[in-house]
Amino acid sequence: MATSATKPPVDPRRRRLELAIKRQGAKADALIEILHEAQSLYGYLDRELLHWVAKQLALPRSTVYGVASFYHLFQLNPSGRHRCDVCLGTACYVKGSQAILDRLIAELEIREGETTGDGAISLGTVRCVGACGIAPVVVYDGDIQGRQESETAWQQVQAWQQEAH
Repeated sequence: MATSATKPPVDPRRRRLELAIKRQGAKADALIEILHEAQSLYGYLDRELLHWVAKQLALPRSTVYGVASFYHLFQLNPSGRHRCDVCLGTACYVKGSQAILDRLIAELEIREGETTGDGAISLGTVRCVGACGIAPVVVYDGDIQGRQESETAWQQVQAWQQEAH
């Protein structure tokens, strides 16, 4: 016997995002603000969420994905409890940021774009954070730190690891 199907409950995060889109008038020029709101609600921007945003704003999926993947503040995968982003922009690269990244990859035993198995630390790269005068730069949980070395970066990451265990 078939019974009348009940709709699954609406995710309150989705409802809040719908309200944010409505406040913006569902305009394409509000895309970045909407993506920020979506990420703050969900923690990251997965493919399904990006497709939904594209539909709500009547934008091609490629446009929404292009914006989300271009800006380093948007996460397309779940992040660890802590996030470490090494700047690989020209000034930082010339001042040794690749060596910092290589050290963190070796010590954490993960690649750029991955999260440690315990979910404690995500390692990423950015192309420029606009702090070239203090290169090389590493961004720790959104906090820009300049004149970094592989040892100082590793010490910060080790502190996070000890906190997690």
